[in-house]
Amino acid sequence: MKNRPTRAQSTVAMRSWRPSGLVALAAVVALTAAAPATAAKQPRQVTEAVAPRVAGEPIMAIVSIKSQQVTFYDADGWILRAPVSTGTTGRETPAGVFAIIEKDKDHRSTMYDDAWMPNMQRITWNGIALHGGPLPGYAASHGCVRMPFGFAENLFDKTYIGMRVIISPYDTVPTDFSHPSLFVPKPEAIAAAPSRADKLSAEADEATRVADEAKKAASAAAKEAASLPAALRKLEQQKARADAELAFADKTLVNAKTDQARAKAEELKQKAVAKAADAATQLDAARAAAQPKRDAAAATKEAAKAAAARKADAVKAATDAKLAGEPVSVYISRATQKLYVRRNTHKPAPDGGGEVFDTSIEVPVTIRNPDQPLGTHIFTAMAKTDSGLRWSVVTIDNGDDARNALDRITIPQDVWDRIGPTALPRSSIIISDEPLSSETNYRTEFVAVLSNEPQGGFITRKPTAPAMIASDDGWDNGGNGFGFFFQQRDPYVQPVNPRPRSQYQYYQPAQPMQRGFW
Repeated sequence: MKNRPTRAQSTVAMRSWRPSGLVALAAVVALTAAAPATAAKQPRQVTEAVAPRVAGEPIMAIVSIKSQQVTFYDADGWILRAPVSTGTTGRETPAGVFAIIEKDKDHRSTMYDDAWMPNMQRITWNGIALHGGPLPGYAASHGCVRMPFGFAENLFDKTYIGMRVIISPYDTVPTDFSHPSLFVPKPEAIAAAPSRADKLSAEADEATRVADEAKKAASAAAKEAASLPAALRKLEQQKARADAELAFADKTLVNAKTDQARAKAEELKQKAVAKAADAATQLDAARAAAQPKRDAAAATKEAAKAAAARKADAVKAATDAKLAGEPVSVYISRATQKLYVRRNTHKPAPDGGGEVFDTSIEVPVTIRNPDQPLGTHIFTAMAKTDSGLRWSVVTIDNGDDARNALDRITIPQDVWDRIGPTALPRSSIIISDEPLSSETNYRTEFVAVLSNEPQGGFITRKPTAPAMIASDDGWDNGGNGFGFFFQQRDPYVQPVNPRPRSQYQYYQPAQPMQRGFW
């Protein structure tokens, strides 16, 4: 009985609806339905924040597309946070793994009407960057990550080339992590690294000097050997002419009718005999000397090849020793089943854009159940500890659990032995289902984008110029390390990820194009 009044009131209310009342109700429903779309354009309540402690050197930045914010982390946690504006629909900011590759305090866009992009920190050469810009409170850029003007200015001098930038579709934070496959540096190896680098650098210098001298000797010997056929042909022609003259003298002597003619013919024959004998002697001597010269040329050529090989080994060892003092980054791709290593050489790129990253290690890896997704996980060495390094993990694409993903990978021991003992804070290991983007080349760290997320801002930009890869001619062709030469194809353009994906695919040019700036 208690419910009867209520039901009666409801019935009366329902009966009292008039057309105007229904229209009003419909309007309320329509406004309610439209609320999410309107709310999506409303400014979010993300504010700038600074950690209440002394900040260390930033190690990584994480941009959350979902929350429209960026957070910077040092070894002990977050240090700076600010709202951002990422790419709008159709020009979405690509989610993935990046690093700062160039900085420009007062950048002007060459793609968007000379637009001012102050305190620009580039993360791809085709035009994705972090920079100061207007923040309407929602995604509104052409693919870049806009930060508050003052925040971008204060941040500019705190970051560095090679600093990790992670763009995540959703909110994620670094989580403490440990695993036996992560680098465990050896203090004695780190302590010995500087003197080892000096020693190997001196050995590389000596090997380079010896190789240069051997190359010059081989060149001179090859030049001399190359002249032998022409010299022998000339002597053979001289002998043939002398033999012809001798034959003519014999014929003249036979046909002589008088004593005077015979005497003259005899004199001619004696001269012809001497000339033929001299030509034969010269030819025999040249033929005898030719073979030792050919043998010498072959020997100096082999010596030059051996010296060049010793130089290459010495330069490689010196380069590794020199780079041992740099944080190392490793990328493992399920799509290609390869492992790639990057370290910053701090050498300016020969074309004036950014710095050169060492690209000398690329090896196959074994992945258990390679048809099953790994996800995308970024493991970062945050700081030194008494036992080695303290690690964190950031996951931006769910596949397998981070620990299980690492368990499934077998990494060549010689690679670990080469880079693990001297691993430093800021070193990282990235595991992903994705291939490396075609943006990865000699002047980037790793660029990998999630192909199951929109990448409008990435797709619309032109690809960069053909990559230059390392040669073994020395730093800038003049010292220990790597020189560089253009090649027609970027060695890191990988096939499309076999993992099922959405319609969005990042740009992979079939042919190299001229470098396009934005």
